Amino acid sequence: MSVKFYSRPNCSLCEEGLATLKLVQEDIPFQIEVVNIEDSDELHEKYMLMIPVVEKDGKVIQSGIIDYVTLLDKLSS
Repeated sequence: MSVKFYSRPNCSLCEEGLATLKLVQEDIPFQIEVVNIEDSDELHEKYMLMIPVVEKDGKVIQSGIIDYVTLLDKLSS
């Protein structure tokens, strides 16, 4: 399973979200693809007010404040 994590540099909420995602990764095996939204005008426009964003199978499963329980639930189903 692969999960995309949309973020940008110097975003403390993104750093916390990635740390939480890595905690979930210790319980459920999956790959994390970190995507910098500043590398694409389209992604920047789409996600700039939502980051960090966690996406699985093309669907956003959580954005903004990322929490362990929600991620564990969404990624294990």
